[in-house]
Amino acid sequence: MKKIIHMIDITGLAIVGLTLLLFSYSTGYSGTFTIPPSLLNLNTIFLSILIEALPFVLIGVLIAGIIQIFVTEEHIQRWIPKNKVMAVVMSCIVGALFPACECGIVPIVRRLISKGVPLHAAMGFMLTGPLINPIVIASTYMAFGNNFKIAGLRMGLGFLIAILVALAVSFLFKGSQLKASVNIETAHSHVHTEKKSFTNRFWSMLIHSIDEFFDMAKFLVMGAFLAALVQTYMPAKALLETGNGPVTSLLVMMALAYVLSLCSEADAFIGASFSSIFPTSSILGFLIFGPMIDLKNTIMMLSVFRVKFVMGMLALVISTIFFTIMLLQSFL
Repeated sequence: MKKIIHMIDITGLAIVGLTLLLFSYSTGYSGTFTIPPSLLNLNTIFLSILIEALPFVLIGVLIAGIIQIFVTEEHIQRWIPKNKVMAVVMSCIVGALFPACECGIVPIVRRLISKGVPLHAAMGFMLTGPLINPIVIASTYMAFGNNFKIAGLRMGLGFLIAILVALAVSFLFKGSQLKASVNIETAHSHVHTEKKSFTNRFWSMLIHSIDEFFDMAKFLVMGAFLAALVQTYMPAKALLETGNGPVTSLLVMMALAYVLSLCSEADAFIGASFSSIFPTSSILGFLIFGPMIDLKNTIMMLSVFRVKFVMGMLALVISTIFFTIMLLQSFL
């Protein structure tokens, strides 16, 4: 059955790839059939988001496969503190040291939760991983003219916000919040691999990674297409013109970060281009919100977690970032 599903997924991805290839060559076609410029722009944005995200998804599913095969529930119980606050802080520190992207963090978090990591700890890891890892901080430092102020504020405020959101999750949500189908799948995948040879375990890890990739890739494609669709047909100029005051400019930049769905390793260079238009607080809203949750990341989360939880997480992240930055605005 799995082989059939994989064949369907591969065929679907092949059809999408062939269609995009035809679109990419269609600009030089001078026949009677002409493709609207907006559709070509949609194709270009979609391809750029997909190409940017796929390497990180591949890294993410490989790490998820390693967790599934080589990390046991006993390991998790030994590593995760029983105290909620300590578990959240530790998970945020691990995330800050872990070079992950929001594109590839969802499969890793799913495997961690299925192995027994508490939901609040997993969310702390998910929020800090793409935001304050060493690569992101280095790119932010370079994007803003080798100035550590924005990079430091991004790191410090992002860490504080991640802790606050993860603690809120520990009080508001119980259980794993994984979808029923995901719970059943992960329950069936808990095989006893400790007695197998390293070669067999390595092969099992690759199989799990492939399963994870085909499970996540279709939602990545959907999220990338939706983000490209919004970017193509949303009046971005009108959106930017509404950001006059500190409140509206912060909301506009957060909305822009969500829609653009940029990779966290590159978003600082886009954020820096707005530094002459918007205040520092709004730029920080852009740099912090996007890596935590964006449009394509939301679609991928909806494939794993219950809808109510994803919407709750979205609301928590938006409100915590907004109120934290507004409260600290005079110090920025």
